[in-house]
Amino acid sequence: MAAFSWRGAVLFRTVSGLWQPGPDAAREWMTRLPSLLGCQRRCVSCVAGPTFSGPRLASASRPNGQNSALDCFLGLSQPDNSLPFRVPAVSVHRDEQDLLLVHRPDMPENPRVLRVVLLGAPNAGKSTLSNQLLGRKVFPVSRKVHTTRSQALGVITEKETQVILLDTPGLISRAKQKRHHLELSLLEDPWKSMESADLVVVLVDVSDKWTRNQLSPQLLQCLTQFSQVPSILVMNKVDCLKQKSVLLELTAALTEGVVNGKKLKTRQALRSQPGTHCPSPAAQGPNPQPVRDPQQMGWPHFQEIFMLSALSQEDVKTLKQYLLAQARPGPWEFHSEVLTSQMPEEICANMIREKLLEYLPEEVPYNVQQKTVVWDEGPGGELVIEQKLLVPKESHMKILIGPKGYLIARIAQEVGRDLMNIFLCEVQLRLSVKLLK
Repeated sequence: MAAFSWRGAVLFRTVSGLWQPGPDAAREWMTRLPSLLGCQRRCVSCVAGPTFSGPRLASASRPNGQNSALDCFLGLSQPDNSLPFRVPAVSVHRDEQDLLLVHRPDMPENPRVLRVVLLGAPNAGKSTLSNQLLGRKVFPVSRKVHTTRSQALGVITEKETQVILLDTPGLISRAKQKRHHLELSLLEDPWKSMESADLVVVLVDVSDKWTRNQLSPQLLQCLTQFSQVPSILVMNKVDCLKQKSVLLELTAALTEGVVNGKKLKTRQALRSQPGTHCPSPAAQGPNPQPVRDPQQMGWPHFQEIFMLSALSQEDVKTLKQYLLAQARPGPWEFHSEVLTSQMPEEICANMIREKLLEYLPEEVPYNVQQKTVVWDEGPGGELVIEQKLLVPKESHMKILIGPKGYLIARIAQEVGRDLMNIFLCEVQLRLSVKLLK
């Protein structure tokens, strides 16, 4: 067995309060603060010294800092709505994350909400796009297919609007699911997500010459069955195209030449540039109920077309503003401090699996079993995580460790960096590789 660890520090940004209970509830929660707010208190005390380059965490005149998480939690201060948009961190404590997910949302006076489902072929870039929209990497990403194994939820909250992103596994056929012995969630979750969707984002990788010219039969079947749900087309990875004229041909094929009920004009499509979206023509009344054509290759009911690179913040910002504008009046589903529905241990396991898929060849990463054995606070206040990676063959073990332990050390280092950005606290990650008996 071999073991490797990585440790680092990260800038901790002051977090706003979770909720404001009344005086009686505040006294009750005071007894539970050491466990529920351990992450925030720990980070404030441990991140100090020359590596800290951001603003001071706490004012000297107040024990917890101005508008600190603790003060807001106890109702001693109110969040400053004039502050710029801030992406919340994910708690390192499962109990705290659970409580936050079920707590009553802190809605504004005129709340708006939108549930968005991202659909597409495996490896189209759905998780990359979701991470960019959220402003923090919480979903695993790799070049291999089926990185996302089940439905994952992310939440964007800006001012009065909340957009809920459902990042689904790539749509596959039942035959493929059985042939490769894949989890049933890969087959079922995209369909379940559609039942509560307000908008569908169909993502197509235009750099893939084999799949970019048509939508898959599974995707078209899903769109047809839920034709009442508005949909938009996002053509991803346009920066990889050497000839931008190809976008015109792909747009015509994927939309069957129709956008929002009207024929797509060639001149208009030619003017479209990456990083922007093609404003749809005005619709001529409601679309009739579509019927699935076995020979169909595109979807003629998209309301908008976006051409972008999911890795570009500027490109994604255009799409994000569109989504926020599409939100409808209605109650929020989550507190503004919720970024994802995933548990901290689940996020950690996913980030490690991402690196396994990225660096291990062929079928090797799919045969690695993960087991978290330590999740605790270290002597210096850091989050200590230890995970065992169990492999079925000695040859797999050698590949995973790498020459002189280089590969497993690199994986631990990169995952540790990602986790610090997610949890906003110091992380010490230890990975050990062991042969399955």
